[in-house]
Amino acid sequence: MFVTTLATSLAAETGHEIPVVDPGSADGVLGLVWLVIALPLLGAAILLLGGRRTDRWGHLLGTAMPIGSFVVSLVMFLSLLGRDEEDRQVVQHLYDWIHVGGLQVGMDLLYDPLAALFLMLITGVGSLIHVYSIGYMAHDPRRRRFFGYLNLFVAAMLMLILAENYVGLFLGWEGVGLASYLLIGFWQHKPSAAKAAKKAFVINRVGDMGMATAIFLAFVTFGSTSFTEISHLAGEASEGTMTALGILLLVGACGKSAQVPLQAWLLDAMEGPTPVSALIHAATMVTAGVYLVVRSNFVFENAPDAQTAVIVVAVVTILWGAVIGCAKDDIKKALAGSTMSQIGYMMLAAGLGTAGYAFAILHLLTHGFFKANMFLGAGSVMHGMDDDVDMRHYGALNKAMPVTFITFAMGYLAIIGFPGFSGFWSKDKIIEVAIGESWIIGLCALLGAGITAFYMTRLMLMTFFSSKRWEKDVHPHESPAVMTFPLVVLAALSVLGGVLLLGGWIVHWLEPVTGPEEHHDLPIPVLAITGLTVAVVAVGVAIAFLLFQKRDVPRTAPSDVSFVTTAARHDLYGDAINEGLVVNPGRRLVAGLFVLDRSGVDGTFTGGGAAVRAIGAQLRRVQTGYVRSYALSVLLGVIIVALAMLAVNL
Repeated sequence: MFVTTLATSLAAETGHEIPVVDPGSADGVLGLVWLVIALPLLGAAILLLGGRRTDRWGHLLGTAMPIGSFVVSLVMFLSLLGRDEEDRQVVQHLYDWIHVGGLQVGMDLLYDPLAALFLMLITGVGSLIHVYSIGYMAHDPRRRRFFGYLNLFVAAMLMLILAENYVGLFLGWEGVGLASYLLIGFWQHKPSAAKAAKKAFVINRVGDMGMATAIFLAFVTFGSTSFTEISHLAGEASEGTMTALGILLLVGACGKSAQVPLQAWLLDAMEGPTPVSALIHAATMVTAGVYLVVRSNFVFENAPDAQTAVIVVAVVTILWGAVIGCAKDDIKKALAGSTMSQIGYMMLAAGLGTAGYAFAILHLLTHGFFKANMFLGAGSVMHGMDDDVDMRHYGALNKAMPVTFITFAMGYLAIIGFPGFSGFWSKDKIIEVAIGESWIIGLCALLGAGITAFYMTRLMLMTFFSSKRWEKDVHPHESPAVMTFPLVVLAALSVLGGVLLLGGWIVHWLEPVTGPEEHHDLPIPVLAITGLTVAVVAVGVAIAFLLFQKRDVPRTAPSDVSFVTTAARHDLYGDAINEGLVVNPGRRLVAGLFVLDRSGVDGTFTGGGAAVRAIGAQLRRVQTGYVRSYALSVLLGVIIVALAMLAVNL
C-alpha cells in the first residue's frame, strides 16, 4: 500500500488549508481516490498487453473495471457528504513526478466537490456504456481491444479530473486525445474512419498548443502549476497576464469541447462505433473544456476580457451547432450538432462567472444523462435497421422498438426543456442567468432553445413517427436486454436528474471550489422567463411537427434547398474555412520554410564546400596524366612569362 504525504499547504481562497488524506486514518476511505484511476488503467493494460488470451473474457473485465471505479467514487462521495464544508477539499500526494530547477510537480490528486460530481458522472455513465457495448460489439472480432481502448479513455479522463496541477491535468488531457484517436478510428478499414480520427487528433493538437503555452505562462508567472498555489497568487498578477492566460486556456478548451473555431472534428468523430460517440459526447472528452474553465475560475475572475471571450465563443457555438443539427439526416451527426450546441450552453454559464458556474456543471451532468441516453438509443435504432444511419430511411419505429422509443423520448423531452425533466432545470437556469447579464446574450440563448426544440422534434418524428420509409429486407427489431438496460437507467436519470438543483443543493455544494453564487437583478420575473422559454420551445416543436409530420418526408435529399440548408449540411463550411484560413496558407508557409531551410540555412553551411568541390572538379580536368601535355603547359607558361617581361621592358 502506498503512503500519502503532506502536500504543500497553502491557504485557498476559502481561507482554510487543504488537508491530505491518510488511508490509515478514520477518513481513509478518501485515500482510495488513486484506485478510481488505477482500475480502468489496469484493465486497459491487461486487455491491450494480454493479447488474444484475453479475448473470451476481455469484455467482462473491461466492464468490471469502470463499475469498480464507480463503486469507489460513490463511497467517497458519501464520505465527502458527511464532512463540513471547509473540509471538502483534500489532496493526495502519490510521489514526486518532476523536479527540475525551479519546477517541482508532484503526482498529486485533488478530490473536492467538483471532482466528486465528475467522477460520479464519468464512472457511472461510462459503466453503462461499457455494459451496452457488450451487446453492441458482440460480433466484432476486435471486441477485446475495443474495451481496452474504452478503459484507457476512462482512465485518462479520470486523471484529467483528479489532477491537482495543470501538468497532471495535461497528462490526462493528452491521454484522452490519444484514446479518442484510437476509438474514432477503431474501424480503421474504413477510409472515412481513419480520416476522421486523424482530423480529430490534429485539430485537438492546435488546442493543446494553447493549453501547453498556458501552463508555461502559469509557471513563469507564479513559479508553480498547482491549482492551489495559483489560486492563492492569482490576485497578484497583472490583468494583462491573467487575460493572456485565460485566452490560452480557452483555446485548449475549444479544442477538446469542439467550440468554434475548433469544432470541425466533432461531426466526423461519428465514424467511430456508437458507444464511442456516447462516451465522447456525453460524459467525457467534450466536457473537459467546461471542466477546465470552471476549475480555472480563479484565472477568469481576474481576467474580465477572457470571460467575455468565453461568452462570445459560447454564444456563437450554441447557434452554430443548432443550425447544423437542423439539416443533418444522419441521426448520429444530428445528435453531434446538438452536443456542440449544448456544450456551448455550459461554456456560456461558465463564462458568466460565479453566477453561472454551478449551472454550467448542472447542465453538464444532466446533458451527460440525456445525451448518453439518446446516442445509445440511436445505436439501438441502427442495430435494428442494419446499421443504416439515414433518418430518411426510418419512420414508424415506435411500435417496432418500444423500449428504445420510450427511453429515447425521455431524453428528447429532457433536451428540449420540457417542464419537470432534467434539461428544464439546468438549461432554463442558464438562460435566466444570461438574461440577467445581458438581454442580447439571453435572447441568443433563448433562440438556441427554440432551434433545439425544432431539430430534436424533427429527429424524433423522422425516426419514430411519420410514415415507414424502410429499405427492402430491413426488419426493425428491439435490441437485446444488455443494450436496453442502460437505456432504461439513463432514461430515468434524464427525467430525475434535475433534482440536483432542488433547494439550491448544487450551488452550495460547489461553493468551496467556485465561491458563493453571485445574483444578478433580472429585468423581468423568473416565472416570466420560464414562461417565455417554454413558449419558444413550443413554437420550435410546432414548426417541426408541421414540416415533418403533416408532410411526407422524402427518401432522398431534395436539390432545390435554400443556401442556409446547404450551408448547414456542409457544417456551415467549417472545413472550407479551415482550408482557406489555416491549411492552405500553412502548406504554403511550410513549403516556403522548406526552401528557405534547404537553400538558405543549409546553403550557408554547405555552400563553401560545394564551391571548393566545383573548383576542384574543374582543376581535375587538366590533370590528364600525359607528360607531353604537361610539357606543353610548361612551354606555354614560359612563352606567356617571356611576353609579359618583354611588354614591361618596352
